[in-house]
Amino acid sequence: MIDDQTVNAFDTAAGCGARLRQAREAAGLTLEAVGQQLRMPVQVVKSLEAEQWDRLGAPVFVRGQLRSYARLLKIDLGDVLEQSRIGPVVPPQLVSHTHTPRARRIAESLGRRVLYVGITAALAVPVWFATRGHFDSPSSTPNTASLDVIPAAVPVVGSAEPASPSSPVAAPAAAPSAPSAPYLASLTPVPRTAAAPSAPGGALNLQFNGDSWVDIAAPDGSTVEKALIKSGETRSFSAGQVGRMTLGNASAVEVQQAGTIVDLSPYQRANVARFTVSSDGSVAPVSH
Repeated sequence: MIDDQTVNAFDTAAGCGARLRQAREAAGLTLEAVGQQLRMPVQVVKSLEAEQWDRLGAPVFVRGQLRSYARLLKIDLGDVLEQSRIGPVVPPQLVSHTHTPRARRIAESLGRRVLYVGITAALAVPVWFATRGHFDSPSSTPNTASLDVIPAAVPVVGSAEPASPSSPVAAPAAAPSAPSAPYLASLTPVPRTAAAPSAPGGALNLQFNGDSWVDIAAPDGSTVEKALIKSGETRSFSAGQVGRMTLGNASAVEVQQAGTIVDLSPYQRANVARFTVSSDGSVAPVSH
């Protein structure tokens, strides 16, 4: 479009190129000399003399080059240039290519939000499924014991009746329980031993005011009773039947020796009492 405007604007300037060439030759100047003086490329000087306006750009530039060439050669091309003048040059309208329609902006915003939600779901859902199985698994709940002492082996329930001194009591060793299984106390009903009206000399009586683990051994080391004793039950042992005793939840156990209450505080630590019983029924600390 610029080339057409240039040609149309200089339709009336025909012949000015020949006049410039004739004046240059009369002045004895070469094309190179004119180009150096006007600081123009030689090709532009040739195009001016050949009236090849379409190679020279917009009409405003062509007129300026013609005037400069005419002043150098001291000829007047004013009339020709005035006739070739076109209307005022209107700058091209600039169109912003960064404008985004409102509908497109809304669609892009929604797309970004959907993408963020999708990424969040892709990260959160696997984590939720992984942690759900851990919290819902019954094995995840720790086994807790309500008493202070938990023996290392499954307890063995001995006879509630005191054994005769002539027949030692020995309980078979119990198999160790599985690590993940809770410790189970024997729930076999044990008949409550009625307190004798008058305890024999050296007898040891236990009154359980709360559930308590017991580990009672004979003087030869065999097990007399190793179980969870329920609250309200009693045990009685004659002199020489018991050699060593461990009581869990000791604060809930009342021990009487020959009718006298034994103070367990010297043998108690963290609510667990450990003591030995001599042949006459007296209580003494466990020697380490």
